[in-house]
Amino acid sequence: MSMLVFAGALALSVSVIAMAIGPQWRRIVRLAMGHGESTYAPLHQLALAERRIAVRRWASAPAPAALRRLHEAA
Repeated sequence: MSMLVFAGALALSVSVIAMAIGPQWRRIVRLAMGHGESTYAPLHQLALAERRIAVRRWASAPAPAALRRLHEAA
């Protein structure tokens, strides 16, 4: 009877581990072989895009009057 209980517990534990690792096995093997993951940095890309937008807005904004007078004087 105890062998039956331990065999059932072993089968359950192996199936739970297999279900947890199964979807990621390619990634695990790739990392185990020493291949790094490709970087995914959405926040970095978002920061770059916001900086580009800010620069475009700054460049398209009209120059302050004092600065225009300096350019006209030169």
